[in-house]
Amino acid sequence: MNTNSKTGKGIPRLLGAMFLAVIVTSLLMGILLSLSGSTSEILTKISNNLLPMRLSILLALFTSIGVIIMAGLLYTVLKKQSKPIALIAFGLWLAEALALAISKLGTLALIPLSQQFVEAGSPGSSFYQTLGNFLYYGIDKTGMALHMIFYCVGGLLWYYLFFKSRYIPRVISLFGVAAAAAALVGNVISFFGYSVPIYVSIPLLPFELAIGLW
Repeated sequence: MNTNSKTGKGIPRLLGAMFLAVIVTSLLMGILLSLSGSTSEILTKISNNLLPMRLSILLALFTSIGVIIMAGLLYTVLKKQSKPIALIAFGLWLAEALALAISKLGTLALIPLSQQFVEAGSPGSSFYQTLGNFLYYGIDKTGMALHMIFYCVGGLLWYYLFFKSRYIPRVISLFGVAAAAAALVGNVISFFGYSVPIYVSIPLLPFELAIGLW
């Protein structure tokens, strides 16, 4: 009885810790190096900030690992509510982790390209911009967009199961469903090339903090 009780409490605590850990790594990933501007400006900025760039990529990989662990723990906790839904949500978050990791392959490839670009004298119009544009917008940004879409759809299913289970207050579960739905709509619109304000995804942050601390 004592062993089972400890095990039962251990999984939710680990799950909460993983929610908080993924929040921290995700925030640090964006804070370390924010890229914007033209492709030439992005390549120059990367070349001048190699250490923050590598640390940002490393944190993204840790985030991917954290998402996989969270998916496994959530499946363990919520499969009693609906095993098919939990299994689908588990697969979606595995796809999310994979999309995030693949996006960072494009980011990683930008490092040697940026160094070569600067060594070549930062030519105004060359294959550096063409390749950099493909790696940044075609792989990095697209992979990040897909990662968010997989996260939001999986989140909708997980948070519905939380609502059904009553493991956390239902008001928190409903807030999670609403936040994931808003972020999903915003990211799908963004995926089709339209500009969407970042605040559509911001409600996910207080929700994940709430569920992690709970």
